Amino acid sequence: MTDRTVFFVSDGTGITAETFGNSILAQFSIKPRHVRRPFVDTADKAHQVVREINAAAEREGVRPIVFTTLVDAEALGIVVDGSRGMVFDMFKTFVEPLEIEFGIKSNHRVGRFSDPAKDNEYNQRIEAINFALEHDDGQSSRSLAEADVVLIGVSRSGKTPTSLYLAMQHGVKAANVPLIPEDFDRGVLPSMLKPYKKKCFGLTIAPDRLAEIRHERRPSSKYASLENCRAEVAAAESMMRREGISWLSSTHKSIEEIATTILRDIRPDRLMY
Repeated sequence: MTDRTVFFVSDGTGITAETFGNSILAQFSIKPRHVRRPFVDTADKAHQVVREINAAAEREGVRPIVFTTLVDAEALGIVVDGSRGMVFDMFKTFVEPLEIEFGIKSNHRVGRFSDPAKDNEYNQRIEAINFALEHDDGQSSRSLAEADVVLIGVSRSGKTPTSLYLAMQHGVKAANVPLIPEDFDRGVLPSMLKPYKKKCFGLTIAPDRLAEIRHERRPSSKYASLENCRAEVAAAESMMRREGISWLSSTHKSIEEIATTILRDIRPDRLMY
């Protein structure tokens, strides 16, 4: 279902509306067109969004879906009353019942972000991102002792995006080190990893999927051949098993699922905040 549009409308960045809306849409086997409209903080901007929603309804012959976190009552009223979309007001759905439950009124502020300069959690994320970039692909062993987790696995098994996700979303200092043919020939972990084996977590991947990914980078190379991918994956899994390192397959898992598994096993404290 690609001939249907979903709008994410907010007087802030729209990230909350989009994240929550996509979580709900993921329950359905559809791939609608996504349109995010942030900073809709005036009546004129709300009317413009309504025109877009109604144009989509006319063009597609079905109601567009609209997820909104609009705080301004006037802008919200324009979208709800003037559009031909199916509108889900997230504040009305969640904030108003919580006001009743807590017995207090919410702040109803637009884009409630704290001052980054005074936010310790924000600073931790920045430090973690810098750490992940410095320690990407085994580039540096400097300050590796500071790592919360060290991801290992064959090239293109998902280590870098997982490291960056852990840093950006959870402030986790994640290094990643590739396992290469020379390591398999020696039969031991890279020397830089030995002092930090307890921090290691492995990623593996189905050889056929690995071959597809590598082929996009180096077509028709030995590096991308299915035979070589099978050999590397088997050797890496054997090494991790022998060294007692936990690992999982990234073949059919999202980065979010991989990161959550790592946090559960390595830093369960980061799942509570």
